[in-house]
Amino acid sequence: MTSIPNSATHLTNRDQALLQDAQALGAELSAWRRHLHQYPELSGSEQATAAYVAERLTEMGLKPEKNVAGTHAVLAMIEGPADGEVVALRADMDALPIDEANQVPYRSQNTGVMHACGHDAHTAMLLGATRLLLARRHLLKGSVRLIFQPAEERSDGDDGALALVRAGVLQKPKVSAIFGLHVFPELPTGTLGTRSGPLMASTDRFEVIMRGRGTHAARPHHGIDPILMAAEAVSALHHLVSRRVDPLKPAVLTIGWLRGGKTENVIPDQARFGGTIRTLDPDLRAQFPIWIQQCVEGIAAAHGGSAEFLLTPGSAPVVNEAQATAFAFASLDRLLGVKNMVRLAEPSMGGEDFGEYLMEVPGSFIRVGTRYPDQERAHPLHSPHFDIDEDALVYGSAALATLALDWFDRLV
Repeated sequence: MTSIPNSATHLTNRDQALLQDAQALGAELSAWRRHLHQYPELSGSEQATAAYVAERLTEMGLKPEKNVAGTHAVLAMIEGPADGEVVALRADMDALPIDEANQVPYRSQNTGVMHACGHDAHTAMLLGATRLLLARRHLLKGSVRLIFQPAEERSDGDDGALALVRAGVLQKPKVSAIFGLHVFPELPTGTLGTRSGPLMASTDRFEVIMRGRGTHAARPHHGIDPILMAAEAVSALHHLVSRRVDPLKPAVLTIGWLRGGKTENVIPDQARFGGTIRTLDPDLRAQFPIWIQQCVEGIAAAHGGSAEFLLTPGSAPVVNEAQATAFAFASLDRLLGVKNMVRLAEPSMGGEDFGEYLMEVPGSFIRVGTRYPDQERAHPLHSPHFDIDEDALVYGSAALATLALDWFDRLV
């Protein structure tokens, strides 16, 4: 376990005690995380994970609410001795359809499923923060809403953050701010980082169906070739970012799959392809589907065929609210020291449905460094080799607890 400084001049007595208590939880944090890592579940299938979380919360003396909004979400409330504001802390619980390549004792036991994005760590960190806050319940000048969320990786509104927002988890009771963490192998353990404003992109998905008329491959003039239409459309769509988008506004359009036909001597009736749109700008996000539909319908019409455009809205961009993020920096600067809080210069085009919460209430999403001290580069998120330095669990737990405690103190 990395030694946490206990004599640094930036620490208040409360900070020092909280860090020491977090360090003392290290073995339990690792045990929670390793259990979750061994038994990962895909988005929408987190029954065992939710049961495990609810059992841990019940052991701590809380009364968790399960199956919220018809999902596998688990909610709980830590109430202080007096009425006051409510601050929310969130962790996601789902895993990815990836075969784990790591040969470790806590390797995934569920074939084809892996916690390759660190949601096992996020859940353990929030459980750790819960333990730290319960020991300081008498200091709370309000209440802390705990949100253990399913289906972040799916990000299509069915079971994740948007479903919980629509169910009123930020309104009953009214939440004044929300904070969340995500592991980040690009930062070393012991550091945290974030930025005000755009942090992560929206994650919309689309599919296009090009419809033509099938015929023999030797007689293409008797048909309308949907594969040719699809090929032209894929090429044309990749020019949208370079020719329709302001160069100063980040955007990504990627075609991830294309399917059409079954054999080399038949022109089929249709071809399909699909991709993702990523942007940090809500107006640009709204414009992209219009451009795509115009493009594919125009190409199809030029060949005498037709096109159908299908959009699956994903999660909103993660846009950290300025005042809540300034508060988070001040709080965590004091806890960890200014040198250990990184002001991230650039946002990421990766997505996270935490943005749905930030559309409703102020808050900030923070990255937790998880890279071993002796590593120059760690395996990236969504890699079958992804793993973390478990010392990071201590810092994440302490950070979440500190943000909740300090949120109330800011009102004094």
